[in-house]
Amino acid sequence: MNKVLIIGNLTRDPELLTTSNDNSVCKFTIAANRKFKNANGEYDVDFINCVAWRKTGEFINKYFNKGKKIAVEGMIQTRKYEDKQGNNRTAVDVVVDQAEFVESPKKQQIKADDLEPIEDDDLPF
Repeated sequence: MNKVLIIGNLTRDPELLTTSNDNSVCKFTIAANRKFKNANGEYDVDFINCVAWRKTGEFINKYFNKGKKIAVEGMIQTRKYEDKQGNNRTAVDVVVDQAEFVESPKKQQIKADDLEPIEDDDLPF
């Protein structure tokens, strides 16, 4: 089974593209802390390239931006290619099936000065 769950922060704003077949594809990178501290007492960070297609990609592009915490579920996909110098390379991406908010939006505070009085005649009860 090829299944992965990652929680981390976006390293930059997602990039939404459209393929020649008119499909949306969103590319982004997540910075995810490792669970254990290294020899220096710090958490190492992995930078994980992600790709989300169609509605999932549009959702991520609309609601997430650089620094925002995100949870993604998907599968790992590897692909081989040749770079401009003719070297064989391997790329590893997470193909995202689902994405979720991890943090709740900041609560909006309302000041008493912003409120308008309501007349008794306007009340429904």
